[in-house]
Amino acid sequence: MTNAENHRITVEPGTQEVVLSWTFEAPRQLVFHAYTDPQMIVNWWGPRELTTTIERLEAKSGGGWHFVQRDPVGNVHAFHGIFHEVTPPRRIVRTFEYEGAPGKVVLETVTFEERDGRTTLTTHSLFQSVADRDQMVGAGMERGVLESMERLTQLMVRV
Repeated sequence: MTNAENHRITVEPGTQEVVLSWTFEAPRQLVFHAYTDPQMIVNWWGPRELTTTIERLEAKSGGGWHFVQRDPVGNVHAFHGIFHEVTPPRRIVRTFEYEGAPGKVVLETVTFEERDGRTTLTTHSLFQSVADRDQMVGAGMERGVLESMERLTQLMVRV
C-alpha cells in the first residue's frame, strides 16, 4: 500500500495480515508511553477530524480498553479490546474490534525497537479471514493509520 523512507504499510494479497512499520525520531520508552497513556492517546489516535475519548484503558495483561470517537456532526465510532501482553517498553499484544462490525476481531502485535535514539514501531494486525482484512482495508484503514502515525510523529516532536 504505502512505502516511504520512515514508514511502510504492507498488505500481501491472499493473507490475513496488515503490517505497519513506522520510525520515530524518539526513544522507545516515549513511543511506548504514547501508546499506553490516555492523555497522550487522545492527541494522536485516529483521523484529525475525530475527537477521541478514552472510556477504559488498562494497559496490562488481561486489561481492557475502550475508545470512542466522534466526528464533527456527531457520528460515533467505538473500538475495544483486551490486552494479552504488555511488556514495557518492548511489546503489546491486544485485540482490536470496531463496534460497527461486531465479531470481526483483529489480533495486534506491536513491537518497539530502538536504534540510535530512533524507534521503529511495527504492528502486525492479524484478521480472522482475508475477507475481513480486505473489508477493513477497503473501508479506509490506510487513511486512519497514516493520519494516526503522522499525528504521533508530531506529538513526539512536541514532548
